[in-house]
Amino acid sequence: MLAADKGAPGVTTAATALAAVWPRPVLLAECDPAGGDIAYRLPSADGGVLNPGKGLLTLAATARRGLEPAQIHEHTQKIVGGLDVLAGLTHGEQAAGLTWLWGPLGRSLAAVPHADVIADCGRLGAHPQLGDLLAEAEKVVLLTRATLDHVAHLRERLSITKAHGVVVIADPRNYRSSIDDVRRIVGSTVGFVYGLAHDPKGAELLRGQWGGRLDRSLLIRTARDLAGRLVSHP
Repeated sequence: MLAADKGAPGVTTAATALAAVWPRPVLLAECDPAGGDIAYRLPSADGGVLNPGKGLLTLAATARRGLEPAQIHEHTQKIVGGLDVLAGLTHGEQAAGLTWLWGPLGRSLAAVPHADVIADCGRLGAHPQLGDLLAEAEKVVLLTRATLDHVAHLRERLSITKAHGVVVIADPRNYRSSIDDVRRIVGSTVGFVYGLAHDPKGAELLRGQWGGRLDRSLLIRTARDLAGRLVSHP
């Protein structure tokens, strides 16, 4: 599960890029209680638009009677490239009536048959009940930029959140040194510190122009390396 503490380091972009290159069957689940924009950001498999009303909201409506892992795929949609996505809430007010959902959702996502799940959990802190979801995750990965304020907030978050690793959204011009700097600061508190390129052009391609140009982007090239590391890391 991917999340962040401060600002907008690009959790949704990172989650989508990782899911696009994941080496095993995968489901991208938008689990941000503040609301998400996958339904508006990514085109459907037929080139049209996703249905923002189908996803976590429709799943929650049936989950009140019990939630089983096999139910998840009844509420997913396919985007261009064939990736399965569970679209999230459309605005934060919807989360107020779903405080009970996150624990059962986490247990069901952890047990989805025949697929890994990459969950975009957005920004931590505003919705404490999200901890019930994170508690069920095999890996919790926090994203950060390499700036002083972001890393300072990250250190505070790591002291109160069970996180297995950190991914640095790093400027390609000083990619390795940025990751190494963050590793020196927080490396002893987590199992790993990896990187993902800050690539606005690649992020725009990810919104719909899937294909050769996207495959050559720094975003996808570093996402592919990151996916391999995450899969192989115990």
